[in-house]
Amino acid sequence: MYDAILFDADGVLIDSEVIYHAIEMEVLGRIGLTYDPHDYRSRFMGMHERTYVAALDAECREKLNLPLPGDFLATVRGLSRIACDERLQCVAGAHEAVAAVSLPKAVASSSDAEALARKLAKVGLDLHFDPHIYSADLVAHGKPNPDIYLHAAAALGADPARCLAIEDSVNGVRSARAAGMTVWGFTGGGHLDQRAEAGLRQAGAARIVESWAEAGALFRTL
Repeated sequence: MYDAILFDADGVLIDSEVIYHAIEMEVLGRIGLTYDPHDYRSRFMGMHERTYVAALDAECREKLNLPLPGDFLATVRGLSRIACDERLQCVAGAHEAVAAVSLPKAVASSSDAEALARKLAKVGLDLHFDPHIYSADLVAHGKPNPDIYLHAAAALGADPARCLAIEDSVNGVRSARAAGMTVWGFTGGGHLDQRAEAGLRQAGAARIVESWAEAGALFRTL
């Protein structure tokens, strides 16, 4: 049924989004931008940094009549790196589930290449995917555009229409769907609440999987 399985990284393989969101919302709160956590995740999660910063800058100009501070991204990156170095873990069951995949597989992430490699190595997941670990730094447009998923499929020699993508964000689901792929929405990360499922389905997820135990069992049937 599928030629390959493609995985998002943050919030799917590694439980990093819960760390990032707390830091990002704290830094944004300092400059006067506050968000409902669910709305924040629905709007911004899964975006490449370029798209994310541009969206926040537009929001600052609209709501505060000021540009986004020039040091915003550097501040968030610095705090996030410290936090991830101290306490980053893989999402429970990720190693076992990924090991159960017999099809070609790749990571297709919005993270910058250096951070992506560092995070996957920290939790030992890089060995499952190397050399097929792809950052949106490699393409012109990040998620929700399809570029990174098309890039990863081409690298695997797979037809996008016969690829399965695993995603936790609305923007990620939209990206994979725009590439012509089937998408499973993953809700096993520590950052998602009960409202996340509806958003993933509305974005085009064909199935919701709530844990890697569930996903791993399904992988064995593919």
